[in-house]
Amino acid sequence: MSVEVDVQRALDEYRGFLPTDQDIAHWVKAAVGSQREEAEVTVRLVDQAEGTRLNEAFRGKSGPTNVLSFPFEAPPGVEVALLGDIVVCAPVVAREASEQAKAPVAHWAHMVVHGTLHLLGHDHIDSEQAARMEALEISVLEHLGYPNPYAVTDTDD
Repeated sequence: MSVEVDVQRALDEYRGFLPTDQDIAHWVKAAVGSQREEAEVTVRLVDQAEGTRLNEAFRGKSGPTNVLSFPFEAPPGVEVALLGDIVVCAPVVAREASEQAKAPVAHWAHMVVHGTLHLLGHDHIDSEQAARMEALEISVLEHLGYPNPYAVTDTDD
């Protein structure tokens, strides 16, 4: 399997946890798994301003979101390895990890895996699709050594 990952860091003075390019590539490759022989993915780490602009422009929703996926659609009959682009808003991922009491690296892994699965055609529009996609995310993350991101933890102990 040949998976190429280009990481772009479009952040000014961000002081939170950021994964290495090698971590990001490892997570993308794990999500691609056996689904594709070849794949090319760009992962862009952005600040809140860019995350907000992209979320508003492409999803029509105000404010930033944690991860956006932009699948590449090749013309009919053209086969290319390019899957598309993933945009991860670092401040949102950091805030969510803190609010959800998750290790930042585990939440980053989840966001990159989630985005990659979207590029591969998985979605969570309805409950059946969501259940399949979540099960796949859990499996990939478990293989990577991270906990189930959907597990409910008892914080009253």
